[in-house]
Amino acid sequence: MDTSGYARWFRDSTPYISRHRGRTFVVLLDGAAFNSPNLVNIVHDLALMHVLGARLVLIHGSRPQLDAALPDSLFHHGRRVTRAADLPKVLGVFGEQRVTLKALFSGGLPSSPLRRSDIAVMSGNFITAQPVGIIDGTDHELTGKTRRVHIRRINAVLDAGALALMSPLGYSPSGQVFNMASDELATDVAVALGADKLVIFNHADALRDAAGQRLSVLSPADLDAFLGDPDDMDKNHLRCAVRACRGGIQDVHLVGYAKDGALLAELFTAEGSGTQITESNHELIRPATLDDVASIVDMIRPLEERGILVRRSRDRLEAEISHFLVADIDSNVVGCCAIYPYEDTAELACVAVHPSYRDYDYPAIGPALLEAGERHARAAGAKTLFALTTQTHDWFVEHGFKDRGIDALPAPKQALYNYQRNAHVLTKSLDSTHDR
Repeated sequence: MDTSGYARWFRDSTPYISRHRGRTFVVLLDGAAFNSPNLVNIVHDLALMHVLGARLVLIHGSRPQLDAALPDSLFHHGRRVTRAADLPKVLGVFGEQRVTLKALFSGGLPSSPLRRSDIAVMSGNFITAQPVGIIDGTDHELTGKTRRVHIRRINAVLDAGALALMSPLGYSPSGQVFNMASDELATDVAVALGADKLVIFNHADALRDAAGQRLSVLSPADLDAFLGDPDDMDKNHLRCAVRACRGGIQDVHLVGYAKDGALLAELFTAEGSGTQITESNHELIRPATLDDVASIVDMIRPLEERGILVRRSRDRLEAEISHFLVADIDSNVVGCCAIYPYEDTAELACVAVHPSYRDYDYPAIGPALLEAGERHARAAGAKTLFALTTQTHDWFVEHGFKDRGIDALPAPKQALYNYQRNAHVLTKSLDSTHDR
């Protein structure tokens, strides 16, 4: 059996495993997921995250189940009005869903690789609620909204090593029970806890552009364009994602509940599988620091051994680190390049992308490094950029470089040209109007 693909995935996921350990994740499981054959796989993946050390708060939705149990429900602006007579059926639906989830997490998950795991799942009166009240003349009766999230109670469950399971219910100080919107509750809980991530299992696997291409990362401002009709309940998850980000949650992830492994792919790979909404201003390309030298060495050494790059000692890299740029994804150095200025020209050198990220398209790392390198060369006063290559000639040509002779190199570089290596000389104008 060929295990190379699995081994590569596991190695590449290691930084994410380390980063997620001890972090708090609030997970919203859409009610429609209960009708999906993938529900068992979702539970297995959540159990795996728990075993790997993530602190999980799982909140389930119930819209399809309540629609079936209460076919004559009244809605106002997309919100269900919960009448007193409806409450027993509401509580029955929620109880059945909790039992279903607890059963899937119990018994050591005999059909999964986690069959020997013992995962405690705990529920409780974590939410104090208040009535939504009368809006536009419509009394929402026992439909509620969050008044208080009992953070200490939830953290006590998480600190005990258990998974916290919550139905969209809240209780008033007088003991009245309120039915709540699960996506709004998940957002309130995530913000109150200061969770590291809010994960929303959605019917769509990701947001897509007009051409159908997956949008991997968006800002809340970008997401505003998708919201449309404020009464469209299908957009409530998106509105809650925006509110969570603007409430201090660094990352919100939308993943599809019907796609096996979507959660793991989104959280443990660079490419992801869904859509991440973040306010982070983190740039993919940044200047290198001495702390990056070890990562650069690990990345370029195999290319040096194959003759693709000129060998650089660690001492030389440390001395020249101010010339380097690196591609940084989730605090992992996954690409690099160097810019060496020569009067009115500059050399683009040591372009390398980690093998696990060469197919990363959001954006593609090689072109992103080139674009950043061009900006730095222009800032240094260069009007042209040149590169020497033995095995990646086509890539440079595809990105606007032209073949030149050795006399196109600046005099100091001509003097050091290695005729035995016989590298191609290519140049690119940094004047956007024409190539010189």
